[in-house]
Amino acid sequence: MPILTLANQITLLRMGLAPLLVVLVLEREMGWALGVFVLAGLSDLLDGLVARLSEQRTTLGAMLDPVADKILLTSCFIALTWGPDLRVPLPVWLTVVTLSRDAIIIISVAVVNLAQGRRMFYPSRLGKLTTASQLVTVGVVLLLNAGGWVLAPVRYLFLATVALTVTSALHYVYLASTGRTGVAPA
Repeated sequence: MPILTLANQITLLRMGLAPLLVVLVLEREMGWALGVFVLAGLSDLLDGLVARLSEQRTTLGAMLDPVADKILLTSCFIALTWGPDLRVPLPVWLTVVTLSRDAIIIISVAVVNLAQGRRMFYPSRLGKLTTASQLVTVGVVLLLNAGGWVLAPVRYLFLATVALTVTSALHYVYLASTGRTGVAPA
């Protein structure tokens, strides 16, 4: 089986959409940024579907998919926090917590791999829920900025996302410290 399967190529496309999305936010083209974000989300669904249907699941794909998600989310969080003239920016505290969680997870995995040998860490349900919450948060903020709306209740979405983010960081640290590698991939 080729390394660069169609599913892997779709994942690489998603990675390439992240810089475009950042440029669109910085250029205040929020409608286009929202469209690129939706396209990236659809590519995430499509790459998994293509891999399953064509029976072309690869180790490379299993590694690239979460990296593509992180690149997209990290880019969006930074651009939507510090981008110019945003009606509804992401709060700095939410972005700092989100980026810190990712750093904690990466460091924890590296330490476990160095201390105990190579281990595969699969995303937990809580981790998947956190990623979904972060994606919804980015989507809502893009939508609000594209429409020129300001909604006070969006603050509750930020609070729920930060609570999930902190909880999942603690969960991953717990899994790493007990030698568990998470749940099998879904």
